[in-house]
Amino acid sequence: MSEVKLSGLSKSFGATLAVDKVTMSIPNGAFVTLLGPTGAGKTTILRLIAGLEQPDTGDVVISGRSVVKDTPAQRNVAMVFQQYSLYPHLSVRDNLAFPLRSPLLKTPEDLIDRKVAEVAEVLKISHKLNNRATNLSGGEMQRVSIGRALVRNPSIYLMDEPLSSLDAKLRSDLRIELKRIQENTGATLLYVTHDQIEAMTMATHVGVLDQGRLVQFGSPREIYENPVNLYVAGRLGQPRINVLPADMFAGAPTGAKTIGLRPEHISQGEGKACDVRRVEHLGDQIRLHLSLEGHDIVTLSENRKNYEPGDTVAIQPRKPLFFDASGARIA
Repeated sequence: MSEVKLSGLSKSFGATLAVDKVTMSIPNGAFVTLLGPTGAGKTTILRLIAGLEQPDTGDVVISGRSVVKDTPAQRNVAMVFQQYSLYPHLSVRDNLAFPLRSPLLKTPEDLIDRKVAEVAEVLKISHKLNNRATNLSGGEMQRVSIGRALVRNPSIYLMDEPLSSLDAKLRSDLRIELKRIQENTGATLLYVTHDQIEAMTMATHVGVLDQGRLVQFGSPREIYENPVNLYVAGRLGQPRINVLPADMFAGAPTGAKTIGLRPEHISQGEGKACDVRRVEHLGDQIRLHLSLEGHDIVTLSENRKNYEPGDTVAIQPRKPLFFDASGARIA
């Protein structure tokens, strides 16, 4: 595995600036997630690293060497796409073995057989090895697609929302499997998603993108607890952070326009009185949907106290985040 560095990377498509001067270091053995909405530039960054697109400016360095003039094959990266991208006429076994049979790798057949068997066991598709790719379920096809990358030993694995088309149970299972595989192999992995749960549960580092710009890069905990602006604060957290006028509670610093309150950072029992509008019982937690002076607030019931719509509960901030008029964080 290798360290990958992006330096001032930019890419435009016509009048659209897809990637805007992105500088980022992906440490050796790290699981890095790029998080952002559709159009933020996530996939374009993957394609620039893989060599499927050429940057307008900037550099891509893998293992200390610039690769911007290398072909995709010369870069030794493995990419998993959102769609399955399998060879329908081949069996699962041959789909998994296909990358290893590249003339550049010259992998012996006995080693191919062993690697295919190992990856199939990890992804729980050993019983499907002789099936045609077209005879698989959607989840099984995506497992094969991921497996085609895992059989190799590339400089970096690039994954473009590989779990987005799967059902919730399978997504949850494969999240755990991917993280376990990455930890056991020490692989360097760059993973694109718009799903904050994937970013929070799998990544060692998260890069938050906004309109092609890298807004913040750090550990999931750092970005969750210390977002640089309101946009980043809103990308992580479920339920989403509550955003209210800063003067709604006492103690706002000079220049603060809004206050951000995570649902778990709202104390109950003292403070301003709110109306309980709705109660969600989710098994491990109870969410309260409140109304305060015309503003909607979502918080968690402390001590799992039972509230009913129409009740009144007093709240006050705990660990508030303040932002100025532009959305920038105020310490």
